[in-house]
Amino acid sequence: MEDNDLTDKIIGCSIKVHKALGPGLLESAYQACLYYELVKSGLNVEKEKPLPLVYEEVKLDCGYRMDLVVENRIIVEVKSVDTLNDIHLAQMLTYLKLTKNRFGLLINFNVLKLKDGVKRVVNGY
Repeated sequence: MEDNDLTDKIIGCSIKVHKALGPGLLESAYQACLYYELVKSGLNVEKEKPLPLVYEEVKLDCGYRMDLVVENRIIVEVKSVDTLNDIHLAQMLTYLKLTKNRFGLLINFNVLKLKDGVKRVVNGY
């Protein structure tokens, strides 16, 4: 499956979760439901995947965890905030850089229409 098709499928599952739950819940609720929907749709998904930080030759376990990693190539960060801002984008870009992945999705479920809460992020490395 191409990356664009995969991100479209992830967004479709996100919309399904948002229609069922609406805005106003904790990130953990949306993450658990989205994980369920993605797995149910036949995708390989890792939840709370650890992300070690490598500085020079030292591998540091700083406790970073990516919300969801789909098909080992799309990072999904689930949010439930008033608005996505620059720090959320910076977090995603850092995750993409550290993992050498190209695509990520920031999904803010705390919106009336989910299309207003989805941001595709591309790492140009």
